[in-house]
Amino acid sequence: MGISYRKRIKIGNSTFLNVSKSGISISQKVGRITVNSRGTTTINLGKGVTYRTSFKKKKK
Repeated sequence: MGISYRKRIKIGNSTFLNVSKSGISISQKVGRITVNSRGTTTINLGKGVTYRTSFKKKKK
């Protein structure tokens, strides 16, 4: 397992600026669902369990 870095800065009521080793993205949280500008959707299932999926098409 490698070392990772992430900083999450709140810029609005439910909007965040995410800074990590791989770049910068913006995410919007609505209830248990979070959608970010890189095409990832995360659903919080409770007690530390999350489901993450991508809705962008992968490059061939």
